[in-house]
Amino acid sequence: MAASDFVRHRLPCLIAVWFLSVQIASAQVRFSNYQEQTVYGLCQDFQTLYTQIREQRIAPDSARARFSAIMQALKNRYPTPVPVQADSLMSAASDSLAKPAASFVFPLRGYSAPAIGGTRGEGYRARGFDLFDFTVQGSHPAQDIFVRDRDQDNIDDRTGQPVDVLAMSSGLVIGIETAWQPGSEYRGGNWIWIYDPVQHGLFYYAHNHVVDVLPGQWVHAGQKIAEVGRTGFNAFKTRSPTHLHLMYLRILSNGLPEPRNPYDWLVAAQVVP
Repeated sequence: MAASDFVRHRLPCLIAVWFLSVQIASAQVRFSNYQEQTVYGLCQDFQTLYTQIREQRIAPDSARARFSAIMQALKNRYPTPVPVQADSLMSAASDSLAKPAASFVFPLRGYSAPAIGGTRGEGYRARGFDLFDFTVQGSHPAQDIFVRDRDQDNIDDRTGQPVDVLAMSSGLVIGIETAWQPGSEYRGGNWIWIYDPVQHGLFYYAHNHVVDVLPGQWVHAGQKIAEVGRTGFNAFKTRSPTHLHLMYLRILSNGLPEPRNPYDWLVAAQVVP
């Protein structure tokens, strides 16, 4: 083959193969470094990743790989049944983390299972859900829990006070959003992600008015983490009653999420007056 033919036909392919191998090696180094991260560093990485997914600044396959690496690193930091303190930004977990269904706390103070939308939680629809592609819509792998707020001012009509959002179980706050503004197209509004190391899963609390926790903070079951609100593209609309959007994602052995219906947990949960 002439030198000119080599340059024209073979060299671009060789460069592409080299570039791909460099990218793969770089990704492997980056993902392996997750195992060396502090807990707070993992939280920062998760928050950055979720923001990139929401803003569609990362390809779904790349997002899956990074998410899996972060989840595997968190699992290694918290061997069950009892998590350990990993750095100074997380308080020690002193309570028992055994997880019979009745040990969960209902996530709204002063409310119980009848506040769950629909009949027996039929609002849960997991089909088609894809955490890593925000262009995919139509699924609702969550339970919506409604509060008494006819005038939609984020205040309980009966008590005259905001409604506290409580952590269903003990875990690590790994991401929050607090800057949602009316007019934003983002659906979750002000949200909180909490990693439960015993379940090896993620709880997602969305549409909050006020967020009271920070990434890297350890929270106990029943602890106040937020106040119910109307933030989020659809939740802000007048046609939407004020509610908490609660989702649970089980983390599979490959580090990727699978939605699970938390309805039975909610029905059996302890009620906090």
